[in-house]
Amino acid sequence: MKHTIRICLALLFIAVVAKAQDAAPVPPTKAGYIIVTDTIPADGKTDVADMLQKLIDDNPKRTIYFPDGVYLLSHPIATPAKPSLSVDLRLSNYAVLKAAPDWKDPEAIVRLGGKVPFNDIRTNGSNYGLTGGIIDGSMVANGISIDSGRETKIRDVSIKHTKIGIHIKRGTNSGSSDSDIMSVNVVGNKARDSIGVLVEGFDNTFSNMRLADVYVGIDVRSAGNSFRNIHPLYTCGWNDYGDSTGFWDRRGNNWYSFCYSDQFAIGFHLAGSVHSVFDSCYCYWYAGREPHEIGIKCDDMFNSVFNSFKCHFNGKSPKSIILQEGKPGGRGVLQFMQFGGPNIQGKEYEAYWRK
Repeated sequence: MKHTIRICLALLFIAVVAKAQDAAPVPPTKAGYIIVTDTIPADGKTDVADMLQKLIDDNPKRTIYFPDGVYLLSHPIATPAKPSLSVDLRLSNYAVLKAAPDWKDPEAIVRLGGKVPFNDIRTNGSNYGLTGGIIDGSMVANGISIDSGRETKIRDVSIKHTKIGIHIKRGTNSGSSDSDIMSVNVVGNKARDSIGVLVEGFDNTFSNMRLADVYVGIDVRSAGNSFRNIHPLYTCGWNDYGDSTGFWDRRGNNWYSFCYSDQFAIGFHLAGSVHSVFDSCYCYWYAGREPHEIGIKCDDMFNSVFNSFKCHFNGKSPKSIILQEGKPGGRGVLQFMQFGGPNIQGKEYEAYWRK
């Protein structure tokens, strides 16, 4: 009887362990991924750019996995946009793609769709991108670019020490890139020309992003883009503060939801007389060293819509401006707005304020 009980308990233990193993995350080796470190060192000393490019070229329609380590690159790596040749790059949380100190290439460290440009959403393999890990520009390189293709994804990535964190180039679908960027943090190089995200392709979505050490947070040169929960924070020096900008919309017909400009001289800069929609957006200044604070700067007439907009001035700046327009007579709207402070200058906003 005791022997039977022992057997039953042993079988029960084996079943529990097997179930736990089934529930555990599948390791990359068993998921069928190509494991980079099987053939390429991640020692932070060896230049692996050519080796990685060959690995990408030799493994179409595969997921390429980068274990923890530092992968030193002297020049960019590029993935194909053509679905029959595409690859998906997945980095472990502490895997670092790092620009070598002598980096001189003007392109980004990783160029998604940088080889074999293609416009195809119907063939299996069109939906690819880069997930996880760290992209380190070593203060000289750009981080990630989307050069072509459709439905390209960048997610769960930390981008450090870059001139331009993410660059969305004009896409292959009549300029539309149709990419999705989510849960990405960018830290720039504090230079005057540093940009967190540069958007030239149309019809992209951006969500849950934080950006620091950049002079311009989001630079939008296209239309049809959606931005949700984007938080650029000015952390550069005060000697060159003048026209630092959280969000710069140069084209119009874009949508922003809870986009938060933190400490930049200009919260929202609208080129020309652009038409865009801003919902529950926010500007905040608190350092007390800002020579001026401008919530919205419009180069021409104000024609955008700001709903539930808030300017939180610190009260110590000699000049606090809610709206600075280049020319009066626009058809924009400021609705359900909150602001306050002792040094608010200019009355332009009153023509558009719907209380």
